[in-house]
Amino acid sequence: MAGTGRRAGTFCLLLIVALLVQASLVQVVRAPAYDDNPANRRQAIARYARPRGAILVDGRKITGSRATGGMLKYRRTYTDGPLYAAVTGYSSQLYGNTLLEGVEDGLLSGSDPRLAGFAPWVALTRTPQRGGDVVTTIDRAAQQAAYRAMGGKRGAVAAVEPATGRVLALVSTPSYDPGSFAGSGAADRTAWAALQADPLQPMLNRALRQTYPPGSTFKVVTAAAGLTAGIYPDPDTPTDSPDPYPLPGSSRDLTNEAPGCADATLRVALAVSCNTVYAKLADDLGLDRMVRAAEAFGFNDGGLTVPVGVTRSVFDTRMDRAQLALSAIGQYDTRATPLQMALVAAGVANGGTVLRPRLVDRLTKADGTVVSLIGEQVYRQAVDPQVAAELRSMMEDVVTRGTGGNAAIPGAVVGGKTGTAQNGVANSGTPYAWFIGYAGPPGAVAKVAVAVVVEDSEARRADISGGGLAAPVAREVMRAVLGG
Repeated sequence: MAGTGRRAGTFCLLLIVALLVQASLVQVVRAPAYDDNPANRRQAIARYARPRGAILVDGRKITGSRATGGMLKYRRTYTDGPLYAAVTGYSSQLYGNTLLEGVEDGLLSGSDPRLAGFAPWVALTRTPQRGGDVVTTIDRAAQQAAYRAMGGKRGAVAAVEPATGRVLALVSTPSYDPGSFAGSGAADRTAWAALQADPLQPMLNRALRQTYPPGSTFKVVTAAAGLTAGIYPDPDTPTDSPDPYPLPGSSRDLTNEAPGCADATLRVALAVSCNTVYAKLADDLGLDRMVRAAEAFGFNDGGLTVPVGVTRSVFDTRMDRAQLALSAIGQYDTRATPLQMALVAAGVANGGTVLRPRLVDRLTKADGTVVSLIGEQVYRQAVDPQVAAELRSMMEDVVTRGTGGNAAIPGAVVGGKTGTAQNGVANSGTPYAWFIGYAGPPGAVAKVAVAVVVEDSEARRADISGGGLAAPVAREVMRAVLGG
């Protein structure tokens, strides 16, 4: 009998050990695989069991949550969704999260450990944390002005505050409504499919994620390189620049749209946008100095975030002399995001110092308690204050007596640069119309720097210009920030 009892006891012990091993396999070893299994909806149910935190503009919530009555209890809602889509991105039960909704997902969903109260109590009670809020730097009036002024044309606007780096406006058009596919029903799938199939790519964030040839707006960077190197003692010294200019090592001649470019000063050449003067200046400077000048403003930086990732703007580091000449006037392989070109204008306006751009002012708990405060940080020292002052004088002449007259604002100091960039093989596409600039009250640091690019237009090809299409958009954004 005793032997039978021992065998029974041993058998029961083995059963217990087997159960413990199986439980360990299920709960520990295989847990990640079960969690990631598409058939397991527990994580999704838990994620959408409570309202998501809000994204705010000027103290107003531009996102919310709405009860669905289904298994996934809450879906994301957007106030003026298309207006702010380039800022918020989307949060979808089917398609995940992007832009601020993605970068700050932990805070918004309530999973960020910084939101936890008394840790032992939270662990004991397993109380779900309320999602926190993201307070943006966006200026509502500037955002509305930019979106309205674009009028549905394909393109983008980026505006920053030069003295702080705060992003005041970020618009990409055409836009889309992130709330149209925030749920998991048939209508959400249909809306998503339609957006994916749209040839105009409304979900592409053109302000942060698309690069364009910047055209003549890049001449500001080339002017900065020339003034820094002392190629000419000041912006008003005549240059030894032929018109047309034979591209070095090439059989091609570079020409100008405007008259009076032969031997023009840097100031005049910026005001009327002489290609020949700035192409020759780049050849005189050489590749190394041009690369340093471009990178001093942020080109070739692949790690910039706002905190959303920004596509790298490019100025090639290996080119022949003809390619360098074309790159210096914003053509060949030079490419920039609208945000990058806004930083060029901001650096000039801010005495040569470029502040790191930031889209978020602070992160808070649902009750307003600050979790993280995002402060100002120097990003680049692009040029010294003297060169910056000379560039401002030149850019202000562009507006008062050159191609940028449509950006002028009565009672304000406005500097700028227009650009019309070639597009497509052999310039077969519709040119891109550009404007970069800044504005502020007399005698003070500019309050806003802006970049506008318009990809398409119904205007005749010969009538497409940065001054005609992009400058009026920039003017409306700058006027909104100045309160005009």
